[in-house]
Amino acid sequence: MEKELRRLRRRYQSIVWAGVHGVWVTGPHGESRESYGWQRLTGQTQEESLGRGWMRALHPEDRAHAEAWWDKASEQAASLYEVIYRVRTRDGVYRHIRFRCVPVRENRAVVEWVGTSTDVEQEWQEERRRRLLDLAAAAASDITNLEEMCQALADVVVPELADSCDVHLLPEPNGGLPYARTIVAERLCCAVREGIPRLPLLQEHYSAEVLRQAVGQRRPAHVSFPRGRPSFRYPEAVRTWIAEIGAHNVVVLPIVVEGEVAAVVTACVCGDRPPISPADIDLMGQILDHTHDAISNALRFRRTQRVALALQHSLLADPPYIPGLELVARYQASPTAAEIGGDWYDAFLSSRGAVKLVIGDVAGHDLAAAVCMSQVRNMLRALAVDRDESPGDVLRRLNTALGVLNGESTATCVLTRLERDDEGLWRLVYSVAGHPPPLLVTGEGEGRFLQDAGNPLLGLSHERPWVSAVEPLPPDSTLLLYTDGLVERRGEDLGDGLERLRRSAEPLACEPLGRFCEELIAGMPVAGEDDVAMIAVRVPPEGRNEGVTS
Repeated sequence: MEKELRRLRRRYQSIVWAGVHGVWVTGPHGESRESYGWQRLTGQTQEESLGRGWMRALHPEDRAHAEAWWDKASEQAASLYEVIYRVRTRDGVYRHIRFRCVPVRENRAVVEWVGTSTDVEQEWQEERRRRLLDLAAAAASDITNLEEMCQALADVVVPELADSCDVHLLPEPNGGLPYARTIVAERLCCAVREGIPRLPLLQEHYSAEVLRQAVGQRRPAHVSFPRGRPSFRYPEAVRTWIAEIGAHNVVVLPIVVEGEVAAVVTACVCGDRPPISPADIDLMGQILDHTHDAISNALRFRRTQRVALALQHSLLADPPYIPGLELVARYQASPTAAEIGGDWYDAFLSSRGAVKLVIGDVAGHDLAAAVCMSQVRNMLRALAVDRDESPGDVLRRLNTALGVLNGESTATCVLTRLERDDEGLWRLVYSVAGHPPPLLVTGEGEGRFLQDAGNPLLGLSHERPWVSAVEPLPPDSTLLLYTDGLVERRGEDLGDGLERLRRSAEPLACEPLGRFCEELIAGMPVAGEDDVAMIAVRVPPEGRNEGVTS
């Protein structure tokens, strides 16, 4: 019988040990009584693990949870308790260990717990890898804005893989290397673990070796240093932040687009957290690989956007000095839209001394729209000075040119000609092509829209004659040309926006012209989805013939 019992015990032990790395028994509140395999896993001695000494091998962030649970363990009604804790192994590395235990009760009271511990590091790492890659892929598929996409990716990295993660855009391909001694990086986003201050927002001039290495070699660069004391140069604000959080480990991963390093991801850990492991660096690389196409498209769009914006601004020159008139132009980019608009204004003198004012808007919000805007603007300039003809005839010729040279583009425009009549009074000759009408405000504060010269928008073929109209400009009056971003709101009739503009402009009739324009832009409840361009002219009081531009 005794031999049979020993054989049954060995079978039972074999079943228990199959698939587990440790078996243990604790008291009702987690105080260790017996353990098999724990000392081999952690390097603790039997004496060190007795009582709650075994908890000292848990990760500090997991230890608090374990202590809180075991304080109330005897009151738990659970018949099976399962949890995964990070355990420091005998070689100093933390691994994920699954703990399973069941209560042993006598007279309904828990007198001890019997449990097993199993190393599930590989299983946990694989599950985490799938989860983080899924999160990154979802972020890349749902977001097109570059800053929002990079922020979502940084939020995937923190706190799972690092305590801080930043994404920086390099304005120069490959950071300007090998010629640049300093790399300039524009931060797009920042994510930090709870309790850590954010890195100050600044345009950073880097000369850190770790960054130059990552950009120059186009592969991740990884460096460790004493806590809070990096061994390489960073901007002063960054060095102060590193010291404050006690960072000790940094990895920089380059984002390569079309063979050039266009951006870098910088992740760091601090405090008691172990250095970023090679496996986690590889996982960060996989996250970037999974989102590479989306990031590349967003970066290319950002570069195209900057080219379009530079082109657009280069064409919005200051109005010329016109004796006898005051001219002011203003342009405000959309505060919310990521696209570039096709809005423009222009002012110039014809060969016969007449003043030509233009406001226009090309359909579209991309580089193609900006390029088309430049073409339309330049063609209109050339046509307007080529012959001394009415604005309607100029727009007719422009429409013909657009149909021949760029048959798919459409645009709206107001072309005006300001001139003095035989009595020396100013008058306006104008033509409107599908654009909101000019607003005329008298010096007494009475406003009305000029709507006698309406034509279809440019780019459409039609047989109707192109019309112009003439309007006297009373002394001290203000003429305003503007784009639809000033008056249009989603879901609202355009007439409501025009009426709101008139009511807003009338009280400003006696304000200086610059303030007149600025107050309109600031005071109008614009939707913010489109750019706003405007050009205004003020006729001098009766008897004054000299004016200024601004």
